[in-house]
Amino acid sequence: MESRQNSVCVKHLIHITWRNKETLKMNIGGFQKNSLIDFPETIACILFTQSCNFICPYCHNPDLVPGPQKRAGNLYDENKIFEFLEKRKGFIEGVVITGGEPTLQKDLMIFCKKVKKMGYKLKLDSNGTRPHILAALFEENLIDFISMDIKTSLEKYHLVVQGKFDIQKIYDSSRLLMEKAPAYEFRTTCARPFVSREIIKNIGEMISGASTYILQKCSQNVNVLDPEFLKKETHFFSDSQMLELKETIDKYVGVSVVR
Repeated sequence: MESRQNSVCVKHLIHITWRNKETLKMNIGGFQKNSLIDFPETIACILFTQSCNFICPYCHNPDLVPGPQKRAGNLYDENKIFEFLEKRKGFIEGVVITGGEPTLQKDLMIFCKKVKKMGYKLKLDSNGTRPHILAALFEENLIDFISMDIKTSLEKYHLVVQGKFDIQKIYDSSRLLMEKAPAYEFRTTCARPFVSREIIKNIGEMISGASTYILQKCSQNVNVLDPEFLKKETHFFSDSQMLELKETIDKYVGVSVVR
């Protein structure tokens, strides 16, 4: 019964999205014309969507956190993006949609359909807070690769989310990736108090059997959402400590990588 209800909800979501396709637009806050590292084995451009529902103090894209109505400066013209993609056929192989949090975009489904129709592969970066959107994208076979950020253990998500939040959504999204995604990776930016060896162990237990897990060392040389966060050295892990975190997660996943 639950599976059938989920299917109905996904189809309803798709119907509503397409019904409003003439009025919806992606809020694109940044655009990078090419990248060799963001989409595995694929030359890609990167779209940075505007707005996020998290408040991670170490966020490296602080300008993308506010909604478009609060953003300083202009958003990118979606039509110009498609003009670029049309001209770059044969040179670029894929499109990365990151953020911010892309699943907050009402036009995401329509946009992905357009990208796929043009023959591009598509990678999505997500924080996993909207599993029903991920389910819809998988059902329509729109995603070739997905990276899901796991911020911390489920019990500590209150540190990065404002207000009430259903942590079951993070678990549901992780299962969706492992069961439905054609290719995927989980990744965690490693900074205290969001990460410890015990927290990594808890994450490992949640995604046990996952194919790939990336541990990202938190940079201290970038603009972040909360500049005060960078002033406390105790927030950061040394190279040797990162390897200790890797040893912890290795028991649960197929491949782990420190970046």
